[in-house]
Amino acid sequence: MDYIKEFEAFKAKNLSLDLTRGKPSTDQLDLSTSLINFDTNEFVENGIDIRNYGEIKGLETCRRLGSDILGCNQDYIWAGGNSSLSLMSQFLTFLFIEGNGAGPWGNRERVSVLCPVPGYDRHFKLCETFGINMIPVDMTGEGPDLNQVQHLVENDKSIKGIWCVPKYSNPTGEVYSLEVMEGLLDIFSSPENKGVIFWDNGYAVHDLSDHISLPDIFSLAEKKNLEDLVIQFGSTSKITFAGAGIGFIAMSRSNQELFLPFYSALMIGPDKLNQAKHVRFFQENDLTDHMRKHASIIRPKFDLVDSKLRLQNFGTWTKPEGGYFMLYKTRPGFAKKVISLAAELGLKLTPAGSTHPYGIDSEDAYIRIAPTACSLDELDTAMDVLLCCLGIAEEQANRET
Repeated sequence: MDYIKEFEAFKAKNLSLDLTRGKPSTDQLDLSTSLINFDTNEFVENGIDIRNYGEIKGLETCRRLGSDILGCNQDYIWAGGNSSLSLMSQFLTFLFIEGNGAGPWGNRERVSVLCPVPGYDRHFKLCETFGINMIPVDMTGEGPDLNQVQHLVENDKSIKGIWCVPKYSNPTGEVYSLEVMEGLLDIFSSPENKGVIFWDNGYAVHDLSDHISLPDIFSLAEKKNLEDLVIQFGSTSKITFAGAGIGFIAMSRSNQELFLPFYSALMIGPDKLNQAKHVRFFQENDLTDHMRKHASIIRPKFDLVDSKLRLQNFGTWTKPEGGYFMLYKTRPGFAKKVISLAAELGLKLTPAGSTHPYGIDSEDAYIRIAPTACSLDELDTAMDVLLCCLGIAEEQANRET
């Protein structure tokens, strides 16, 4: 294969391709178009005028929808605005100003949080924004390495929590095992190690084939009387509309009592019209069937990426059973080079290092692939561009050795 010749041919096409973010495609968004025109003439629900202030925890019917999505008891769930990321930011602000029973985080000289790697760049950005020290922890294929977590927590009292994407983790796609879930609860359970398990369950129903059941973290925690450790997040962003969905936060009753006064200062009530629309939409559209339609659009794209990568033998990659990402691992020292070459050809990829805290991938090897937003034809071309850039990087390395 003459990669240089192919590179110049791609360059002449002035391509504009984007595999940076895990966004729903237009076809996926179209699955929920009827939501826009849903009848909102029935403004009273359970005696509540949904056009008015109030119901700070969200409509009861919408909290029930959140329960169906996240798989936990409705009593734990609040329904908010259109972003779970905003709820994460609000809860972190609460921890710094008020604290969750152990004093404000803002009064501490140093606050650290464990960050499984490769991991979610938005979690890292939140930590940087709040000045939280990030400590990487390796992923094992079934979640974070419990031995590393335990060693770090026992030897660093500044550690106050861990970020988790338990199902189809971004970007590795792995699913946490029961052993890992129970292990995390145990590690953070002692009074001297007590922290927050930030449970970002954003892909709870985003299966590509058969449904993979993830145990309910709160049910596990209840058996150990540890439900106060867990703060769970989720949303409908990749179920209905990414820009007009509903965010959910779930926590124990005692955490709700602590959080409510702070949260009440930020707002008088969420967008209940949007919540009511979502509830009515899923009364007429079965959630499981709806997600199967999403899967039928996404699965061929994952298959295409996998089949393209099999044409070369330059690295390794994941092919998860759900979620929105695939992760490619090059030879050490290649990721920045490959991503830079791709940019020259009009293919945008997530910056090298974005899968690690502070943008530092010590191996310079991980490339996150987000295949969902583009069409199959665009994805086909994008993968050919990526293969070309991988080939050039390999040839250059071989010449240097």
